[in-house]
Amino acid sequence: METSELLRKVRKIEIKTKGLSKHIFSGEYQSTFKGRGMSFSEVRNYFPGDDVRNIDWNVTARTNEPYIKIFEEERELTVMLMVDVSRSSLFGTTNQMKNEFITEISAVLAFSAIQNNDKVGVIFFSDKVEKYIPPKKGKQHILRIIRELLDFRPESNGTDLGVALRFLNNIIKKRSITFILSDFLTQGYNDPLRIAAKRHDLIGLRIYDPRDEILPNVGLVRMADAETGQKLWIDTASKKVRDNYEEKNKAFSANFKSLFSKAGKDTVSIRTDASYEKALLGFFKGRR
Repeated sequence: METSELLRKVRKIEIKTKGLSKHIFSGEYQSTFKGRGMSFSEVRNYFPGDDVRNIDWNVTARTNEPYIKIFEEERELTVMLMVDVSRSSLFGTTNQMKNEFITEISAVLAFSAIQNNDKVGVIFFSDKVEKYIPPKKGKQHILRIIRELLDFRPESNGTDLGVALRFLNNIIKKRSITFILSDFLTQGYNDPLRIAAKRHDLIGLRIYDPRDEILPNVGLVRMADAETGQKLWIDTASKKVRDNYEEKNKAFSANFKSLFSKAGKDTVSIRTDASYEKALLGFFKGRR
């Protein structure tokens, strides 16, 4: 993409999403996430009535007197955006492709975070980690993220969420709020998700196109798998073909919801012809 066109698109995204963040999501974001994180501050003598779960056994053993840990709110949070840049994200039959939808949502979340003085980082993933932008604060950092979201070209076509989750665990040691933005047309990430869920506050944002759910009856068509490149003729007039397509995509959706639910984490599914503003606002309010 040419520099002038890229800057124009960055500016367009900034104007739309920054306004949404400032006027709609900033307060909801703060109510949802601020105050949830607690960090160790100091120890003091134990007094009757203190929560015994906070006893610092190491200090107690050294002094032969009971001490408890004192915690304080973490005023600064780390927000990570895990963005699926596989070939399936380039699909779209509405006004926006899935990757364009993901870009806008990522920008809204990023602006909401920096307006609350939090750091934002990004992991771009396909079937490998394509790019990592370490968490930082500031408007210029967010604009860089938006530029990358608009202009990034992955080396691989496939999807492996497990690889990205393992990278998250290795690179981000402090607890983070991590939004995973993907169509989740993938499997095999059970264990990495379970492990990451113990350390991080994970939210799965499933972005999907209407045609991910239903295959229209338009006769014989030639289709290509976006990730493998395999091309084949499909008879969409066949009810069996359409039903199999629908069942396969239902299975991906059910697997996504089930794995996050078992890990005790939230999910939001947003269709590309629907309002992501309404979906995100409902998520924030429902989490209070």
